[in-house]
Amino acid sequence: MGLSDQEWQRVLEIWGKVEPDLPVHAQEVIIRMFQRHPETLEHFDKFKHLKTLDEMKSSEELKKHGMTVLNALGRILKRKGQHEAELRPLAQTHATKHKIPIRYLEFISEVIVGVIADQYSADFGADSQAAMRKALEVFRNDMASKYKEFGFQG
Repeated sequence: MGLSDQEWQRVLEIWGKVEPDLPVHAQEVIIRMFQRHPETLEHFDKFKHLKTLDEMKSSEELKKHGMTVLNALGRILKRKGQHEAELRPLAQTHATKHKIPIRYLEFISEVIVGVIADQYSADFGADSQAAMRKALEVFRNDMASKYKEFGFQG
């Protein structure tokens, strides 16, 4: 279920627009995920105390975590499906240390698409959104496969 060259081009073109403002987008992605899927907050001890939007927006740790997430995703996307070296350690920590269910990766994937669509609507039409969703699905499927290798059914 790989992406065509044209689909990867769409993904990387929009990611090129996202990267210069990554700190802003990273914070928004994490905040939206916690707001829309509050159960995800239970997996983040360092964020459990953040109950309001203002608390989330003022948390430097939350911003930092968002940057970690989107920087890792950017490295993976740029590998255009050839992401074994980047994916393996990420899957291992998510499976064995953090125990992050795959469905949470589905949640954050949709949030990422939503944040990009809100910020870059003129450049992120239906074809680009479909390509990004497909790229994120490849990522999630590969994460799920690695989870199984590490004995986590996530």
